[in-house]
Amino acid sequence: MKTNYIKNVGILCLSLFVFYSCHNDEISALEPENDRITTPEDINTDGLYILNEGNMGYNKASIDYFDYTKGTYSKNIYGKANPSVVGNLGDVGNDIQIYGSKLYAVINVSNYVEVMNAKNATHIAEIKIPNCRYIIFDKGYAYISSYAGPVGMDPNAQLGYIAKVDTATFEIISKETVGYQPEEMAIANNKLYVANSGGYRAPDYDHTVSVIDLSTFKEIKKIEVDINLWKIKKDKNNKLWVTSRGNYNDIPSKTFIIDPETDNVEKKLDIPISDMAFIDDKIYFFSYQWSTKDKIKTYGIIDINTQKIISDQFIKNNIESQITVPYGITINSDNGDIFITDAKNYVSPGTIYCFDKFGYLKWKAVTGDIPGHFAFLPKNLKK
Repeated sequence: MKTNYIKNVGILCLSLFVFYSCHNDEISALEPENDRITTPEDINTDGLYILNEGNMGYNKASIDYFDYTKGTYSKNIYGKANPSVVGNLGDVGNDIQIYGSKLYAVINVSNYVEVMNAKNATHIAEIKIPNCRYIIFDKGYAYISSYAGPVGMDPNAQLGYIAKVDTATFEIISKETVGYQPEEMAIANNKLYVANSGGYRAPDYDHTVSVIDLSTFKEIKKIEVDINLWKIKKDKNNKLWVTSRGNYNDIPSKTFIIDPETDNVEKKLDIPISDMAFIDDKIYFFSYQWSTKDKIKTYGIIDINTQKIISDQFIKNNIESQITVPYGITINSDNGDIFITDAKNYVSPGTIYCFDKFGYLKWKAVTGDIPGHFAFLPKNLKK
């Protein structure tokens, strides 16, 4: 059983009371906090995990769950599934993924990755990694990006690294140094691509994508892209889409496309992307930017083949006007559902919106604080 202690930074936070029951080790046994919010659906997805980041310093990271089979939404399922864990998940949830039968939650400021049973969110193990950010999997291994150093602005911050973890033992078997403050990763052609941000070194940001040969787990090159990189995702054509956050002032956010066959930047797009999700030949994205006068919100669709915007709005009936701070997006490939989260004011519960594939609102629900990361639970999950 996991050690009972308060996770690193912050104040001990009492677990939210959510009624929980478990039957035959299935996640569907998690009883909802509220009444059913939509009609149950029989598709190849049982549900959706939502990781709420929580406010830094308050140990308020939490996990919610939407159950497709019941049409119900449950808040803070981790807290009730693991009542003996003091401090709940910890401080700042930054990524959540399913691999095999396990659910992995990256808890940034608490310096660890929580490993759970994907069917019921019960604790299995923890992987201790300082200032961990994102996780990706390949051939029995997890790759986790780490800032390496403590949280805080530092012009002399050390280089980050990628930890290679055996998913059978949860042991770190190797580390490879990359750029400053590495963020998201993508895998193509047996290579791991790492978006380096250098966010702690502003205004001296990093501007590279590190390329690691997965056969040797050695960095073989750095690709010059742009400052303050963040998201990197692979499309169906094996191209890598990389986003730059700019400097939040006079250098705007942009998007770049890397060809993993040549490891060159193929194209620069003057499209600011805060987050994106892929389905078929399309990228659904949103942009949330600050200007000198106001905040600019955009919701668009890009054609992957032409690499051009084909729509500047995919939400119908002006529902986007209800969203204060768009924070995360994902799409269910089984039925085309589009999920967008709203962080609101960053210090109180957020909202998750579910739109159908045509952009019409199906349902919405109150979440934990700062919802932004997702993992779909497939039906008949393999062990």
